Amino acid sequence: MIYDIRHVTTYSYESPVSYARCSLRLEPRSGDGQELISHRVEVRPKPVERTTRRDFFGTLTESIVIEAAHRHLRIDSTSRVAVARSVPGRAADSPAWESVRDAAFAATSLGPSSPVGYVFASALVPVLSPVTAYAAMSFPVGQGVLASAAELMHRIRTEFRYEPKATVISTPLHEVFAKRHGVCQDFAHVMIAGLRGLGLPAAYVSGYLRTIPPPGQPHLQGADATHAWVSLWCGEALGWIGFDPTNDLLVANDHIILGIGRDFADVSPVDGIIVGSPKQRLGVAVDVVPVA
Repeated sequence: MIYDIRHVTTYSYESPVSYARCSLRLEPRSGDGQELISHRVEVRPKPVERTTRRDFFGTLTESIVIEAAHRHLRIDSTSRVAVARSVPGRAADSPAWESVRDAAFAATSLGPSSPVGYVFASALVPVLSPVTAYAAMSFPVGQGVLASAAELMHRIRTEFRYEPKATVISTPLHEVFAKRHGVCQDFAHVMIAGLRGLGLPAAYVSGYLRTIPPPGQPHLQGADATHAWVSLWCGEALGWIGFDPTNDLLVANDHIILGIGRDFADVSPVDGIIVGSPKQRLGVAVDVVPVA
């Protein structure tokens, strides 16, 4: 499947902003079952400085500096991506989760694809005993890692409530877990915390999810969304497998990867600092359109 993706981020400020420095992580990745065909980003007002680098995890990060006074900032990203993934079934054979845990701790590489870098707690995903105990119920002794992770994903989908206004990025994990509500970012963090508490390597993935309107209904412009899910290392043979706890899905061809890291802090699509207005309004609109 080939997709055209448009991701528009707008900021409106209560008073003029005299300076802004932003980090943009808006270029979809090549690899993990997808190939980037084209990509560009337009920014208004025009930046006086634009530089790019790849971070440790391989995500392209563009740094921009705006020195013109402005009350509106618009970041318009357009990409074309080809996606073709082969996804195992939930009940497919996989190594016992304990053997995957042991193999991860025995890894000798410290590169970005090494499982050992995703075993330990990170800034937004602490390892908490109640979350570990919750995850452990899906991981009986000797059960395959794939089936166990799929069961944990299903439980999060059915036992947690999706509420867009229930949390913000700073809401701590223990509060999300206690109240059992949040958004895709929260569900991914909960699942990652549970997996890491068991010693399993789990990464945070940011990207896009193509949505399909109900039969007979038009696809609304801007109706798709930035999304977040989990990538779990399932051993040398299976490698990294994507799990979407918000939708109870193994990640296939409707998911497009932007960035991979330890948690949201590593892969935020847009972040930065401004000098000026104390109040702002954020708008995000995403379209994921199949081309072929």
